[in-house]
Amino acid sequence: MSNVLDRVAATIEARKGGDPSSSYVAKLFSKGDDAILKKIGEEATETVMAAKDARVSGDASKVLYECADLWFHSLVLLAQFELSPQQVLDELARREGLSGLEEKASRKE
Repeated sequence: MSNVLDRVAATIEARKGGDPSSSYVAKLFSKGDDAILKKIGEEATETVMAAKDARVSGDASKVLYECADLWFHSLVLLAQFELSPQQVLDELARREGLSGLEEKASRKE
């Protein structure tokens, strides 16, 4: 699984500083953090709406599509802050087997 994430992250990284007129990712980076965050908010909302629709229709294909968009834009955000998908996977591995309630309680304010 992480091979795909690594390849997508490498492509995103390669487009940093690229020509915004020829690359969607370069365009996002050129607009800065707020544009990336706005896009993540939009994609998160679309994911929620797709899930609500799927609950009624039984067709989860749009959930998959919107989740892919959300993950992609999350990878752009990670790159903006010089973070990698592997670091997210490492954090998930650290939390594995730990109660969600315990993990949340252990966070520093």
